Amino acid sequence: MNEEKKAPHNAPSVSFIALGGEEDVTRNMYLYEYKNQILIVDCGLGFPDETMLGVDLLLPDITYLLDAIRKKGKKIIGLVLTHGHEDHIGGLPFILPQLPQFPIYASPFTAALANEKLREFGLPASIQVFTFGDTEISLGDFMVSFIRVTHSVPDSANIFIKTPAGNFFHGSDFKFDLTPADGKRSDFQRMAQCAQEGVLALMSDCLGSDRSGHTPSEENLGVNLEREMRDARGKFFVTTYSSNIARLNQIIAAAENLHKKVCFVGRSVIKVKQIADRMGYVHMKAGTEIQIGEVKNFKNTQVVLVVAGSQGQENSALTRIANNEHKDIKLTPGDVVVFSSDPIPGNEVAINSLVDSIAKRGAKAVYSTAAVAFHVSGHGSSGDHMLLIALTKPKYLVPISGTYRHMVFYRELAQKMGYTTKEIFLVENGQEVLLSQQQARLGKRVSVNNVYVDQVSGEEVEHFVVRDRERLGKEGIAIVMAEINTADGQLITKPEIILRGSALSDTQNISAGLMHELEKKLSAQKEKVTNWAHLRRIIGDTTGRYLYKKFHTRPLVLPVVIEV
Repeated sequence: MNEEKKAPHNAPSVSFIALGGEEDVTRNMYLYEYKNQILIVDCGLGFPDETMLGVDLLLPDITYLLDAIRKKGKKIIGLVLTHGHEDHIGGLPFILPQLPQFPIYASPFTAALANEKLREFGLPASIQVFTFGDTEISLGDFMVSFIRVTHSVPDSANIFIKTPAGNFFHGSDFKFDLTPADGKRSDFQRMAQCAQEGVLALMSDCLGSDRSGHTPSEENLGVNLEREMRDARGKFFVTTYSSNIARLNQIIAAAENLHKKVCFVGRSVIKVKQIADRMGYVHMKAGTEIQIGEVKNFKNTQVVLVVAGSQGQENSALTRIANNEHKDIKLTPGDVVVFSSDPIPGNEVAINSLVDSIAKRGAKAVYSTAAVAFHVSGHGSSGDHMLLIALTKPKYLVPISGTYRHMVFYRELAQKMGYTTKEIFLVENGQEVLLSQQQARLGKRVSVNNVYVDQVSGEEVEHFVVRDRERLGKEGIAIVMAEINTADGQLITKPEIILRGSALSDTQNISAGLMHELEKKLSAQKEKVTNWAHLRRIIGDTTGRYLYKKFHTRPLVLPVVIEV
């Protein structure tokens, strides 16, 4: 545990708080506060687990940010985006409408993806482009610059943040690939320059800290894809993250070497490919691409399909193809489906189910551990993390964008390099870290809750709604219909109970026993009913207690009161 000390009264300090991105990997959103100014880094979304019934998306909880603006007079001076993955930009259309206007900057491809997302929601495309090599951006008392890093999406950046209290290196998702597919290596020279200017704290991606060595290069993936593509006896499918343009180019190059046609299937992969194509990031010869309606005009062995749905998403193109529900593309024996991606934690069950569906069609699925020749992680391993520490030479370390176990592994790496536990801060979402030239310490803890969103309506889903859905799924529902005498508030007849999704079936005996319980409860207040909502609550609570006491079950109780 980090010791709390009192900082010198006049020492300028910066407050660092994660509203998302610690422990749960996704929903990345970080606040740097200096005096009354707030700089935001990233605005991502997350995905629900199986317990969050009927929920499509998770967002960072910005209650603290809203309170800081409205109640404490603080000002957001800007937002910078590190790269174009959904867990870093996906929250923009939901969160920006709740905040006042402020400048937003991103690298070219990140800005293009973010602006497209805003347009989809009918919002102005407000993301400004900052190209690598440009001078610093001045945002209040903050000076910000972008530093190129290799990752699984083009134009990924780490952020160097200068403040009067010290300099911060925000090391978002990265790896150090010396032979990247797009030829754009990480800017090691600029990182070393940051060290010369002084780095008070490094906030570093730690997701791969449990892996030894360095993350492999993507250099050999193209050769492996071409070999598997050549051996396929039918159609060749590849599914990967839609934003991994380098992987798309490797697939295209392999197909062109074998004189095959390429078809892109699925809304997300088509949209990102079109954006990248307009920017000159996709390298494809004229005549290579075919549209989905043209696939039937070619032999199976002549076609490569790049399909969205690598995570087993329910309505994705690949899931519909595997379930024989796609109107244009069918899986047949001899087809090969390569998963050129890692499972995102929590998606393993969906992916395994998808692989089973593919196998039932007689196709070959190359996935997970069997697909190591066709995918490398976009996140650095332990050697990459230690190299970033060595390059930037920070005084303090704060691991981000990883689970708690990844943070622990990261701390062990840092300790091998001579850092003490007092110089490494393992924090949860909402835990403030105060940093100055004199010291770093834990500060206040702010409440950060899950914010659930229905993607269709775009509306937030309250916690109690998710709780009720969970209860419905586990215990079913009990509808209690009770006729109540308005004059004295007593039962007129035996209540009728309807059970759905419950193991209970003998409703006659349940109804008789419940009538006895309700009569006891209601007999204490024989008077004209004026508050029907209160009476419904009494009937609902009494029913719930009776069912649990008698049958040890807790269905969702819905009382229906009929006034007589």
